[in-house]
Amino acid sequence: MKIYLDNAATTPMLPEVISVVHDSMQNTFGNPSSTHSFGRTARSAVETARKNIAKYFNVTASEIVFTAGGSEADNLILRNAVTHLGVKTIISSAIEHHAVLHSIEALKKEFDVQVKQVKLLDNGGIDYTDLEKLLGQTTEKILVSLMQVNNETGRLLDLHKVSDLCQQNNALFHSDTVQGVGHFRLDLQQTPIDFITASAHKFHGPKGVGFTYFKKGTGINPMLIGGEQERGARAGTENIHSIVGMEKAMQIAYDNLEDDTNYIQGLKTYFIDELKRIIPDIKFNAASDNPKNSSYIILNVRFPREVKMLLFNLDLKGIAASGGSACQSGSSKGSHVLQAILSEEEALKTSVRFSFSKLNTREELDYVFKILDSLL
Repeated sequence: MKIYLDNAATTPMLPEVISVVHDSMQNTFGNPSSTHSFGRTARSAVETARKNIAKYFNVTASEIVFTAGGSEADNLILRNAVTHLGVKTIISSAIEHHAVLHSIEALKKEFDVQVKQVKLLDNGGIDYTDLEKLLGQTTEKILVSLMQVNNETGRLLDLHKVSDLCQQNNALFHSDTVQGVGHFRLDLQQTPIDFITASAHKFHGPKGVGFTYFKKGTGINPMLIGGEQERGARAGTENIHSIVGMEKAMQIAYDNLEDDTNYIQGLKTYFIDELKRIIPDIKFNAASDNPKNSSYIILNVRFPREVKMLLFNLDLKGIAASGGSACQSGSSKGSHVLQAILSEEEALKTSVRFSFSKLNTREELDYVFKILDSLL
């Protein structure tokens, strides 16, 4: 039996998305920058996708820039903020994705940017009082970079609260929304954010394609040069087939969002209840069992002790889960997120991230319980 519970790492492509991508590969093969009919057809597909994607966020098509995924989008935003928008101070946290953390580290070395980290609460959330304090400590141009949904724990950020604090202090706000796009609705007129990011493979679309939103008026200094694609924001021929696949995946996600949310939350609640029954001392990192402040997709559990090779043994039984971000799965250092929010003693215990999708079933979860019971 094969059971996939690592949907925060990537999701299976839906058949409808594969069909759209396949059709595009067969019939829309022109270069979008070419002026002949084949090129114009390709350009039309790209711009239609851009327009349709923009509608979900209540923004204009010109504010959407296609990228190769969330990591490139984060890099583009952060570097642009420093090199083009005059940002001298970046406020972030210790639990961000490495696409943000490592980019900030590089910018600090290269441009001597001041970096401040907001305090974390015991439940894994951001200390908004400390954020407000940090925002008031300088009159220099500030960028706040905090993720909407933590990719390891599922902890939710209050985007509206942070947006208000940034506006009150004349700071720019970037949120890595890779784990949120396709799973939560976000109206960028009601919740003003200057920059967001998305990656299609997190919501059943193709890998290697995503986008970033740049609020109109901020301006973009390209990171990739050598062409005028994406209105000069990013050189390189657009990945047409993946872009239209992303558009289709997003349409399906938002057309069915309420039903899918309820179904997946039901799976997660069932999983939590059964884990508590078979393992009474189980803990949930960053209160990931609380639906009020955690994504319905992600559950990060901490077992009462260290269980050596648990992920390996689960894999042998056909169960895919994770110890943290897939981007650092080869690291021997462990999860930087859990190390930031847990005591040294608790961090040594085995933690596993289970992440769900609408393709999972209760029958699959029952099999996982059976296997966990035999391994613990």
